[in-house]
Amino acid sequence: MGLLSGKVAIITGAGGGLGEAYAKLFAKEGASVVVNDLGGSRDGSGEGSVSAAQKVVNDIVAAGGKAVANGDDVSTMEGGENILKTALEAFGQVDILVCNAGILRDKTFANTSEADWDLVVKVHLKGTYCCTMPVWKWLKDNGKPGTIIMTSSTSGLYGNFGQSNYGAAKAGIYGFMRVLSIEGRKYGIRVMGLAPGAFTRMTSDLPGRVGRDPEPMSLPENIAPGVLFMASDLAADHTGKVLGVSSRGVREIKMLQTDGFNPGRPYTAQEVADHAAEVFYPAAPERTAAS
Repeated sequence: MGLLSGKVAIITGAGGGLGEAYAKLFAKEGASVVVNDLGGSRDGSGEGSVSAAQKVVNDIVAAGGKAVANGDDVSTMEGGENILKTALEAFGQVDILVCNAGILRDKTFANTSEADWDLVVKVHLKGTYCCTMPVWKWLKDNGKPGTIIMTSSTSGLYGNFGQSNYGAAKAGIYGFMRVLSIEGRKYGIRVMGLAPGAFTRMTSDLPGRVGRDPEPMSLPENIAPGVLFMASDLAADHTGKVLGVSSRGVREIKMLQTDGFNPGRPYTAQEVADHAAEVFYPAAPERTAAS
């Protein structure tokens, strides 16, 4: 018996990279998988094609697993509804949704066009909404527990140079996840966030990676076990949490606050400055996002 035996999983953006690794591992662990991928280039341009998704499906079936391909656009409600429809028609249910699809249009903010902003936010943030809503309603209306994993990023949680559009979308996904984790408790729906760091088509040309061999533990197949944990009943007691999964291992990423300055009376801006050591955490070295 695998960790996902009898479960049906939808994985978006699974025609390559991390999504492909998740799909193949989930299938190996007994899940029936809907492999969604629109096709096209990393920046979201080009004609869509289901061929990448179908290749992953062929590999899964050849290995003895169950999978079907879907080529719908995650950033539209019609696309999200069709992705769910694919799962229901092929397997009769859905238990797991992994929102993984994404694109990059990295530029410094001053050089980011409105189109660059809109498309990245549409694919990542709206796309997470469009895929989650149909699955959420189906789980709720049918009284089925389920697990939804939303892909955030250290670029949204910590910030990263040249990724204002991407970081804003990923930070929005974090807020979305936190709200749904609260609303999902009464329905048995777990919602978790993922901040992956991996060497993929999306990240292979980031600063410091060009011309270098990838660190083995940053390859997608070595990130996937952390996501399998999140999707499985091994994580049944966890919801509303973000896990960073990368070559550094698996760790929770949390939003924290200091004890702060509160004199219990009206105060001045100068007093806030005078109590800065209580208001702020000690300065930490700047982080470079891996995803």
